[in-house]
Amino acid sequence: MIRKLLIANRGEIAVRIIRACREMGIETVAVYSEADRDSLHAHLADEAICIGPGPSAKSYLNMESIMSATLVSGADAIHPGFGFLSENARFAAFCEQCGVTFVGPGSQVIQNLGNKQIARNTMAAAGVPVIPGTDHPVMDAETGEREAARIGYPVIIKAALGGGGKGMRTAYQPEEFALAFQTAQKEAENAFGDGTMYIEHYVENPRHIEFQILADAEGNVIHLGERDCSIQRNHQKMIEEAPSAAVSPALREKMGCAAVKAAKAAHYVNAGTIEFLLENDEKFYFMEMNTRIQVEHPVTEWVTGMDLVKEQIRIASGLPLSVKQEDVHIQGHAIECRINAENPRKNFRPSPGTITELHLPGGQGIRVDTDIYAGYTIPPYYDSMVAKLIVHGETREEAIAKMQSALGEVIIQGIDTNVDYQYGILNDPDYQSGKFNIEFLNTHVI
Repeated sequence: MIRKLLIANRGEIAVRIIRACREMGIETVAVYSEADRDSLHAHLADEAICIGPGPSAKSYLNMESIMSATLVSGADAIHPGFGFLSENARFAAFCEQCGVTFVGPGSQVIQNLGNKQIARNTMAAAGVPVIPGTDHPVMDAETGEREAARIGYPVIIKAALGGGGKGMRTAYQPEEFALAFQTAQKEAENAFGDGTMYIEHYVENPRHIEFQILADAEGNVIHLGERDCSIQRNHQKMIEEAPSAAVSPALREKMGCAAVKAAKAAHYVNAGTIEFLLENDEKFYFMEMNTRIQVEHPVTEWVTGMDLVKEQIRIASGLPLSVKQEDVHIQGHAIECRINAENPRKNFRPSPGTITELHLPGGQGIRVDTDIYAGYTIPPYYDSMVAKLIVHGETREEAIAKMQSALGEVIIQGIDTNVDYQYGILNDPDYQSGKFNIEFLNTHVI
């Protein structure tokens, strides 16, 4: 069993992992940048080590500093959380070389699934539905135009090593392709240092449905149902819920089987997420696999009663899954709202600064994952998310009402937040009826 765990992350996910470790009797080591010296995760861990200046490239993305902190502290494992180095195959390989347990899949699996072209080919070979597209890298617009004509317009051009919505452009007509390709490729080179692209048929107005899977080293793989992540802005999720209003029990069984098949085809071990695009006719297509814990994992925890971080640590320790597929039952409905330090009325401008007053909601069926407190200064270097508000109700209608009530209690003074914007989404008739897709925020005025 893992004895001492270093968390190579910050913010609420670091706090979340520390709490799970406390309950498991595992010592924790926090790493922090100079800008995070007063952060909650640095105070809650058993030990805390500074790993560099505020910018993430000099701290949370600095593999050598993080590994030095691991070895100095005597930690025998690293949990990467999400973001930063969580899906970095080089870092996972570095851990393997240093004899440190990486809480996640092996480096080769991360590398294969991180390359969207390889991942797509793997899924197609395993019989998992994939969107029609290229089966080889595309490096120039001329080749891309030929492939787009073969696939059929509209098409979406994506960075093979991309993520977070970067390096993506859509071409609806042949005359739009060259500029879209060049723009996406340049963005990919700037963001990921790699201009390898691939092209898919563009599925218009789908829902974004993802399945949580767990897999152990003994070959056991289960799924924990779906999350609907269709409410998103610029490919960044804002509200997630489980289960999805668009997924029937029969479709859940079908998609869940495909998710398990995908994980087995990738030889996956640990927690992961299979992301699908779902059309109105219940056709679904593999999009990508995230090789880490997700921001939205609490909604799955609410409806299944499982602790996903504890399961991650158990699996990384070599233990088998604690449950079988027949033990998984979806109970009620859960919704998560991401509370960001940003101003929606000013084009979602980030709002770092000092929190002067704070009140967060509580009560039955309400959970808040956060690292902020009154007097805390939010640094300007990192993602704008400062809290996750999660609720659970017996029905979707009850969960929506509970989330509206909880959002109404939130007080965060000193910075701008998107709380009112989230309340507006929850109050929209199309959201309440479940009639939405990934274009919701582009077609509705909130």
